[in-house]
Amino acid sequence: MLEGHPAVADIVDVEPSGMSAAQWIRECNALARTYSDMPLIDLHGVLRARILGQCWHTRVYRYPKKGMLRRFYDRTGWSMFSKRLERTNVPQRYAMALDAAPPERQQVLPRIFLDDSDRYGALGALKGLQGRAPLVALHPYATHPSKQWPAEHWDELTNQLTQAGYDWVCVGRDDVPLFTDHERDLTNRTGLRQTCAVLERADVLITNDSGPMHLASAVGTPVVALFGPTAPAWGFYPAGAKDIVLERELPCRPCSLHGKRSCSRGLECLASITPYEVVKAVDTVLAPERD
Repeated sequence: MLEGHPAVADIVDVEPSGMSAAQWIRECNALARTYSDMPLIDLHGVLRARILGQCWHTRVYRYPKKGMLRRFYDRTGWSMFSKRLERTNVPQRYAMALDAAPPERQQVLPRIFLDDSDRYGALGALKGLQGRAPLVALHPYATHPSKQWPAEHWDELTNQLTQAGYDWVCVGRDDVPLFTDHERDLTNRTGLRQTCAVLERADVLITNDSGPMHLASAVGTPVVALFGPTAPAWGFYPAGAKDIVLERELPCRPCSLHGKRSCSRGLECLASITPYEVVKAVDTVLAPERD
């Protein structure tokens, strides 16, 4: 995702999870020697990043992760904690590693810089699928099943989008594609950067709380995001000017930091969001273009 970014001079791919503690310390010391004239900005805050910081030769910057505040809100659901969390999102907190005050949310939207080969790949994937109608990208998948809008809702949504005069394609990666053998299902057929290029050509993305939600923002595509067990208070949400988050105010929400917990209420938080509401949200996002 960082390839081609004008602010990135080098990318070092490290996988510490496969190393012993001694191996990781040796790797940290090697990195510290290689980049001895540069400060370290730790945007992870986990143990292995702390070890890297201890080995670093110059100044180490860290961001206000608000981990304890998130845990308090996760356990209690009290609004006093959510209000404090909602003052900044995660990109704003990242910026606060260097700046005392957070920048505006619009100033720290993610950015991915695509090249011609990425865009040519997207054109090939979309051949015959994109006409003059607005193109709606769908991402019905998520790492954890409890964050997925019901499959029958996605199926009905495609019918309603077609009736409303929209083109659509499904993107993402999953062991069980939702629209099996459908010509508009690009599941598992595009790599990461090619998927980003498809999202760049789309007029809007409809998605669960997932990685592609951020990928769309990073290529300037508006997002309609469906939030269930997780919540924007955690700091991970689309923050573009046209982005819309659909969610339900339920006493049990949010029930999870990352959506790992199972639900005994039939995922009411997601199931109660109707395809009709989603299409209306798409109409709202694209209203200026359709007028």
